[in-house]
Amino acid sequence: MAVFRLGRTTELPARECWLRVTDWPAHAAQVPFTAVEVASGPPAGVGTVFVARSALGRFGFDDPMEVVEWRPPSPGRPGRCRLEKRGRVITGWAEIEVHGTRSGSVVLWVEELRFPLLPSALDPLVARVGRRVFGRALDGILREGGGMRGAGGG
Repeated sequence: MAVFRLGRTTELPARECWLRVTDWPAHAAQVPFTAVEVASGPPAGVGTVFVARSALGRFGFDDPMEVVEWRPPSPGRPGRCRLEKRGRVITGWAEIEVHGTRSGSVVLWVEELRFPLLPSALDPLVARVGRRVFGRALDGILREGGGMRGAGGG
């Protein structure tokens, strides 16, 4: 299994930051060759199912995910979302936290990716690629209309 961590600091208030990082279709605009479809109505809580489809021409795969934990940020309490990846090509999970600060918010993202068809010797490479791809996506999501500063990890 490949695990990676990302951290970003933004001037966005925690609520706006949360709305952006949990806008699943917005992630597709930041990841090349990817489309996201929410299969279970608005992406706003436990039980939401969505599918990221990555493809280049006729070749691609689906990455179905389900929200299994959902707690938007509130005064004095960080927001937390946990996704379970339930695909045939990729399994694992992601945990996203949004912490409010005096000057904006901090996003912490931890993800475990498992590719059952790949040998575990490739896990470090998968983690490096995941950190880069998801880091760029997170940067783009936070940058759209708001300030963003790096907080390490990506």
